[in-house]
Amino acid sequence: MKIIVFGATGNTGKRVLAQGLKMGHEMTAYVRNAAKLHDQLGEHSAKNVKVVVNDMLDPSSVGEALAHQDAAIIAAGHAGQGEEFVRIVDNIISQCESQPYFAGRVWMMGGAGLLDIPYANTIGNNLPGFPPEYSTHNRNFDRLQQTELDWSVMCPGAMIESSELPGSVHLHVTTEILPIPIPETIKEFSEAAIAGHLFSRFQELNVAYDDVAQWMLDHLELGGAFKRKRVGLAYQSHTEN
Repeated sequence: MKIIVFGATGNTGKRVLAQGLKMGHEMTAYVRNAAKLHDQLGEHSAKNVKVVVNDMLDPSSVGEALAHQDAAIIAAGHAGQGEEFVRIVDNIISQCESQPYFAGRVWMMGGAGLLDIPYANTIGNNLPGFPPEYSTHNRNFDRLQQTELDWSVMCPGAMIESSELPGSVHLHVTTEILPIPIPETIKEFSEAAIAGHLFSRFQELNVAYDDVAQWMLDHLELGGAFKRKRVGLAYQSHTEN
């Protein structure tokens, strides 16, 4: 497949790019710093990547880069950028919509705070105590919901190196809801108590960058099981049901 990665020098984007190359995909990296990309990939791999160096807020450049791509992975920006993050995502999505030669498959990075909390009728980002800048993820998700593109949102917790994983675990995947067990009694909690319960369990949501990248690359087909879904990832031990 032909895959374009926006933010290809970031922690997630660089792994998507490297894994995509190993899988035999035709990879395009959209970056602001070509030298940083070259240093990360090494000379051999860099020769096999099409590189676009420009501002992700430039509509014409983004639209041109999307032409003839089968999928786009938006790993650019972060919540701490505030309005700039929202503008970057909106511009990329808008160009995905308007580029007639783009196939229409999009993965966007979000966060676990975008996932529904079972029994609680809310999401983490809307709870007291969650960083207010996380509301930018809510706005980006709202933007996706307005489009007819074939999109998915990856919603991991804190991302870690694969070397930090415990030895005997497997990946547990959910759509729309948090990927950890939530007690039904949480429906009786106040919002502050729900937030406190989640804060105490954040470590259960840690997931490796490489697994996040691999999952997106393994699910790029149009009309697949994760079309227009939020996806949660967490680890379970092999002894858990």
